[in-house]
Amino acid sequence: MTNTAQHALVWAEIPTRDLDKAVAFYKSVFKFDIQVVTTMGPHPIGVIETGNAADVRGHIYSGEPAAAGTGATLHLKIPDTVEAAVSRVLEAGGTVPNDTAIQIPAGRFAYALDLDGNSIGLFEAT
Repeated sequence: MTNTAQHALVWAEIPTRDLDKAVAFYKSVFKFDIQVVTTMGPHPIGVIETGNAADVRGHIYSGEPAAAGTGATLHLKIPDTVEAAVSRVLEAGGTVPNDTAIQIPAGRFAYALDLDGNSIGLFEAT
């Protein structure tokens, strides 16, 4: 049987060594509404709100990230341009290995690393 799920990704978890700093970083870079909650497990997590229950969502949690740039890459939608998001990443303390936007049929993106070295894609939809 072939899996024909609407979304291959159903939930994302982003590990961090400092929850407060990571929440501030993701709010700054992506302009996400992130609520820190204590009701979804034994530890506080920062839930990335989407405004639509059918959307793929995720959270930031206290944990040990993979070595810088070696873990999975989550491509997250930005509210504006790749260039503006790259600037926000740098201002918020992240790094951008190459700020050249990569064009794909659905839009374009650039790779970045958050404060913990997690690989993220700054995705600008067409």
